[in-house]
Amino acid sequence: MDVPDVGSHDEQHFFANLMYLQDHGLCEPLVSQGLDGHFAWGGAKITARGLDFLEDDGGLSAVLGIVTVKLHADTVRELLAAKIDVSPLSPSEKSTLKKALRGLSDTALRSATTDLIHSGLQHIPNIAEWLRTFVGL
Repeated sequence: MDVPDVGSHDEQHFFANLMYLQDHGLCEPLVSQGLDGHFAWGGAKITARGLDFLEDDGGLSAVLGIVTVKLHADTVRELLAAKIDVSPLSPSEKSTLKKALRGLSDTALRSATTDLIHSGLQHIPNIAEWLRTFVGL
């Protein structure tokens, strides 16, 4: 790749952009800048992260970067039972609900958990404000 004339505005713009891409891990340029401000150019190569950035689906980074959260069925049952315990229901109603909860299949519990997450998110009036508070911003 030809580089614009040494000292030109285009050359400075080119190398500034190249260094920006390097700072984000998208390429590995063979560039050095002398004390006089001139650049020495030896080419560049795109990184795996750069290739993934160019892919419509995010490449392997999208697959490898997935975070999986696993909740064991017993943990979900315990969380739900605790909410039943603090509810204003009568003791017999609480007992009936907790018995039904223990009898749920893992598939039904998975579906209930998904519904609970959706319902919970819809009942947060300002999700952005909640998230800021949660992460301490």
